[in-house]
Amino acid sequence: MTYKILFLDIDGTILKPDHTYTESTKNAIAKVKEQGVEVFLATGRPLHEIDDLAKELDIHSYIGYNGAFAVYRDKTVVNEPMDKNTVEQFLDIAKKNDHELVLYTRDTSYYTTLTRPLVTHFIDTFQMKKSELYNGEHKDQILGATLMNLSPSQPALYELGANIHLSPVHVPGVEHCYDIIRKNVNKGIAVDKVLDLLDIPREQAIAFGDGMNDKEMLQAVGEGFAMGNAPKELFHYAKDKTTTVSDDGIVNGLKKLGLTV
Repeated sequence: MTYKILFLDIDGTILKPDHTYTESTKNAIAKVKEQGVEVFLATGRPLHEIDDLAKELDIHSYIGYNGAFAVYRDKTVVNEPMDKNTVEQFLDIAKKNDHELVLYTRDTSYYTTLTRPLVTHFIDTFQMKKSELYNGEHKDQILGATLMNLSPSQPALYELGANIHLSPVHVPGVEHCYDIIRKNVNKGIAVDKVLDLLDIPREQAIAFGDGMNDKEMLQAVGEGFAMGNAPKELFHYAKDKTTTVSDDGIVNGLKKLGLTV
């Protein structure tokens, strides 16, 4: 099989728990690029927080905000802000239940507080650089959101309709946090749009991920790899399973496909 495109999640897939990546992972990405494979970063993170990593890995195409915004070599492919009324509902529910919320726009991450320890821990863990206190504006520019301080039974409070579900943040040291995912806006649908744009059949597409927010992406490609450190629930949605992020999961998966040695 000739593969033409590769989608890579970041946290827990490229980046290890200490926020570094192995040199072998960087070399493997460079190797597939030399073979003419297009490489996308595909993350729940806002794109304004991944510039440094993208530059280090020489990657110029991205899917961010869990599929709400996508760029192919400076060309915007997807731009799907949340409904501002839904954002207002999220903010109201969070306030009533002692939850905190971070709202992501194209340029900034807005937090309902910047002083609470669970929020500062979140910012530190993800090394967020563009963080501001939410001032009630930009409700029509929110591309994604993460909730904090939820108990296991509380995600249902935010699932306001069949189009919305919550996905636990799968990062060591971060607990009780959930990404808000839309059924019609997710990594998988963004992948579909990229494949249509580039006229690449799904059989020639590869993806690696480690979280439940990756399940649609892994199903949208011909070769979907769940990382060895992924929750067991994700394995059901992946065609393949590779080793953990700390044990060169991307390298070993690509090796299985004959793209690296």
